[in-house]
Amino acid sequence: MATTITKHERNLSAIIHASMFSKYFIPFGNFILPLILWTANKKQHEFVDYNGKQSLNFQISMLLYSIVAGLITIPFFIGFWPDLFDWNFFGFHGLSDLNNLNFHIDSDDFRFGRLIWPLGISGFLQVVLGIVNIVFTILATIRTNEGEYFKYPFTIKFIK
Repeated sequence: MATTITKHERNLSAIIHASMFSKYFIPFGNFILPLILWTANKKQHEFVDYNGKQSLNFQISMLLYSIVAGLITIPFFIGFWPDLFDWNFFGFHGLSDLNNLNFHIDSDDFRFGRLIWPLGISGFLQVVLGIVNIVFTILATIRTNEGEYFKYPFTIKFIK
């Protein structure tokens, strides 16, 4: 490292990482505040540029992982709610009489017998992702405030 990192750069980088917690007060605050701070200061400070990219990439990756964890459970919900596809559920029982359709989904083909399995798995994954997000954000905030270059694990590089 040829140049020293100033206290201002360290504080600004730590604030960028810590601004993830703004999502609990402002919708999408974990994207908006780091993005504003990073874009305003990325050209002046190399350390801030690096940490802003790391923080945003990590938050985007966590959002993507959370969406995938939720999408994985969709087939289970479709299998567990066969009554939703029953024509009488919506009052469309007359449609099958008009076209001689016999539309039936049998839920006995599904191996899982309870709705709690997909809810439990999805909920567990969401809790684990939340804990990973909080723990690594705190670590990044502390390490960057000490002047270290912190690299988040499990991060997809969207911003290079």
